[in-house]
Amino acid sequence: ESTMLRFDIAPVCSNAYRLQAALSFTIAALYLFTPYQWVSIVLALGGLLRGFVSPHRCLSYRLFSTITAKLGKQKKVNAGAKMFADKIAGIAGSVMFISWLLGSPVGNIPATAILIFAFIDATTNFCAACWAYTAWYRMKAVT
Repeated sequence: ESTMLRFDIAPVCSNAYRLQAALSFTIAALYLFTPYQWVSIVLALGGLLRGFVSPHRCLSYRLFSTITAKLGKQKKVNAGAKMFADKIAGIAGSVMFISWLLGSPVGNIPATAILIFAFIDATTNFCAACWAYTAWYRMKAVT
């Protein structure tokens, strides 16, 4: 039986993740609307590191966590859903970066998805990937 909660990774700050979403939005906007598509490597490496290793190893997450702590805005949540979202962001960023290297417009597809979903997350604190992750495990628990 699988569980959605991750107890092998320390809880993460959801407000730090909102700042992370703002960074992802910025990277997607740069990718889509400027010639600087190479910035997608930041999304790829950060997402893969946070999603497959640990958010606590990622410099941007550590910076955003420190900022939210200093502002008294820490809100700790289980890392499981956020790490799932990071895996998606890491894969999307990888597709974006490889597409840039190959001169292909395919990277615009994940970049547009990141632009939309990161904007929603940064502005409303609704993480679509986290919602899908939680819904999947609730659905599995019923069967």
